[in-house]
Formats: sequence, C-alpha cells, structure tokens
Amino acid sequence: VQLVESGGGLVQAGDSLKLSCAISGGTFSGWSMEWFRQAPGKEREFVAGISRYSTTAAEYADSVKGRFTVSRDNAKNTVYLQMNSLKPEDTAVYYCAAARGLYMITSGIDYWGKGTLVTVSS
Repeated sequence: VQLVESGGGLVQAGDSLKLSCAISGGTFSGWSMEWFRQAPGKEREFVAGISRYSTTAAEYADSVKGRFTVSRDNAKNTVYLQMNSLKPEDTAVYYCAAARGLYMITSGIDYWGKGTLVTVSS
C-alpha cells in the first residue's frame, strides 16, 4: 500500500488549503484514513480521520475542529483535508495515514505517506 500526499504550500494566515492523499496497492474502502502533522521539534500529532465504514464518520483534534474537514472519495481512492482559517501554528509537515480502525494515534497506523509541508505565515 502506498500513500502519496499533495497540495501543501506556503499560505498566509486566514487562507485555505486543500490536501489530497491518493492510495494505491490496496482496497481503499477497507482503510480508515487519518491525517497527522509534525511541527519542527514536536511530536507527530493526530489532526483528523475518517472511518472506513462511513464517508461521513470523522474525528478531529480540538485544535482544528470547526476549521478543518476530512473527506474521502472511495471511487477515486483519495482522502482530502480541507483546511480553512489557517493559523501560523498550523505550520507542519502533514502526513496521510491508513489504519484498520480510526485509532487517532501513531501506533495504530499501518501505512504512512511521506508528507507534505504546509507553511502558514503571519
């Protein structure tokens, strides 16, 4: 199973950005998909996730709730992370991940993407 993220970049505070993650080599609908991020000098943290059992059952970190939206398109084998009202503290490398369940912890992940950098300037 391979995960490839795209859509990162440099934006200003208050802007929006949409990340995509395409999965190959596996049955996409069989995976819960999660987004994590890692800022310089910090541990990797859960951002958002969407269950394999539903295209609407999602969980979010408190820090992004109301600003970020995770969605999946099983026909396109792709998961998305829509990020609105971005803040400088959202600056990090964002990683796409696949898991058997929606565990929201790094130890629950089966496969990781290589990450895409999001930089939010003030």
